Amino acid sequence: MGTNEMSYLGLTEDQEHIYRLCLREPGIGLDGLIDQLRLPPNAARRELRRLRELGLLRGGGNSHGRSPAGDDALLAADPDVAVARLLDLRLHELHEKLQRVTQLQPLVASLRAERGEVREPAVVGIEQLTDPPKIRDRIDDLAFFAREEVALVEPAIALRPEEIEQSCPRVLRCLRRGLSVRTVLVRKALDHPPTVAHLRELESHGARVRLVNHTTAKIQMYDRRTAVVPVDPEDATRGALFAQESGLVSNILALFESIWAESEDLGVLLGEWRAVEEDGPSELERMVLRAMCSGGKDEAGARDLGVSVRTYRRYIAELMQLLGAGNRPQAALLARERGWI
Repeated sequence: MGTNEMSYLGLTEDQEHIYRLCLREPGIGLDGLIDQLRLPPNAARRELRRLRELGLLRGGGNSHGRSPAGDDALLAADPDVAVARLLDLRLHELHEKLQRVTQLQPLVASLRAERGEVREPAVVGIEQLTDPPKIRDRIDDLAFFAREEVALVEPAIALRPEEIEQSCPRVLRCLRRGLSVRTVLVRKALDHPPTVAHLRELESHGARVRLVNHTTAKIQMYDRRTAVVPVDPEDATRGALFAQESGLVSNILALFESIWAESEDLGVLLGEWRAVEEDGPSELERMVLRAMCSGGKDEAGARDLGVSVRTYRRYIAELMQLLGAGNRPQAALLARERGWI
């Protein structure tokens, strides 16, 4: 059957085989699934329940699968949606595990107090810091002593000036020392010129920069041995967790590699835009612009062009970025001024 490539995302081998089969054969039923994968019926039902809970499959509520058009037909979620959901769930699980581990240190201290001992709690490989200057100092130390690689994921769609001012010199120092630097941001960051300029500078000095459609992960990894993640991704004031416990670091590294594998190179994306700027849009891009200017729904425009709604909207977003437009009406006006439509 092959390797379990989605194991880093929390899927078992059987769950991955079921999901892939449902992608290949939309509408397959339980019986067809059991026949092709040779799974015991009870095991198949159990794995289907889990995949539905994860949002990767829908349908398959009945016990038979003879009619692909029936209520029991199994339909797989779009791969982009599925991977993004699994990454978010995996990150949430890792945050919970990290927080549980940080609670062990006061527990050890309280247990020793029962014997009348007063001793510093044992180090368990997790440290929580809440003071911003201390967090910055610790990250500076990690970057200074790193000898091999720095790996970063940033979910913000726009980096603040103070964030660029703090991180850029640190990363450039690592690059000058010959370290490998990989960083991932979300594609919407391309809508923010200061962030794009920062990324271009990093890339010009040798960093590998990629963009992913969606992620909520915020990760810093140094030499694959120390990971830094926020205590609460929704509340930066709660501080950061510094993990060196091998099992946790391995899981966070696996999460980074999954995000990296789903991302696209910055140079390729910017190269596509530069080519459009120099040579004008392709015929498909002109068709996208004309469909956008018609005022119809995205679903109709995508259907007329024979592309997915996601691809159609991506073309519009990239063309708006290229035109420097803040909204679709402005993009239509600028495209007409350039003679593109």
